[in-house]
Amino acid sequence: MGPTRTAVFAAVFALCSFATVEGVCASQKNVKNSAPADPIDRVLSQGVDKIPATADSGAPQLQRRNPRYQVENGDVMEIDFPYTPDFNQTVTVNPDGYITLRDAGGIHVEGETLPQIEADVKRAYEKILHDPEVSITLKQFENPYFLALGQVNHPGKYELRGTMTVAEAVAMAGGFTGKGRRNDIILFRRVANNWVSATKVNLKHMLTSKNLSEDLQLHPGDMIYVPQNRVSKIKPFIPLPTLGYYLR
Repeated sequence: MGPTRTAVFAAVFALCSFATVEGVCASQKNVKNSAPADPIDRVLSQGVDKIPATADSGAPQLQRRNPRYQVENGDVMEIDFPYTPDFNQTVTVNPDGYITLRDAGGIHVEGETLPQIEADVKRAYEKILHDPEVSITLKQFENPYFLALGQVNHPGKYELRGTMTVAEAVAMAGGFTGKGRRNDIILFRRVANNWVSATKVNLKHMLTSKNLSEDLQLHPGDMIYVPQNRVSKIKPFIPLPTLGYYLR
């Protein structure tokens, strides 16, 4: 464990200890009241064990160590046709995730990588051009980010710089509030067109044992949620639309 990770580990551990004391005091005041389910339960209740095989569900993506950038709404791309420059164009990803191609209509690109979009554009123009060659360059894009929500002191959207883990993300968001459940942190990650995975992270156990092997590395667009109360049993996949309240 390097010195930087050790320092972050110590800081988060201290914040956890403070939250533990606060939680004990709160529980003594309300010893007769059982804790209600956390609001995130309404999202978790929509979970499924397997993504349905529907046309718009998409296939779960493998969790790669260095995932490629996935296009977001508002990104600007330059599409070049080396042998037919008359079709060169600059497009912006619309709020619905589509781009409009000159003489070829619209295609959905949100959540795709540039190689995937190049293949989509090539297929769209095969009706017009013979064996078209396509090159796409990302001109404007949103910097990689993650969301830290729930019972952290400074919930919000943060820039994802280099390699960052769940514990480091919690520290960046100001640590836990006195009500944060450190053993029920949920990591949401988009894995298909309309689906996210949900993984529970027991930071309390990890910090107590001082074993960071379970400290998951964040990917761009990830959301960590620290609940106040107990959460339901988590199933692997959650429909993306159910997270709209938290992502807006």
